[in-house]
Amino acid sequence: MDETTVQLLCPECTKDWQSAPGELPESADMFHCPNCHASRRMAEFMRTDRDLQTLKQLG
Repeated sequence: MDETTVQLLCPECTKDWQSAPGELPESADMFHCPNCHASRRMAEFMRTDRDLQTLKQLG
């Protein structure tokens, strides 16, 4: 069984990683980069619009 993931990219330190949408906050909620601790809306960490749509649908 494949688990859906979204690609994330920190706009501050450019760390990239992936995570399951269910493990992330809503797109408008604040999120903190695990690498540099930058704080922004979750939507700003989505690598692509498709990742954002996946988060909104499955998150």
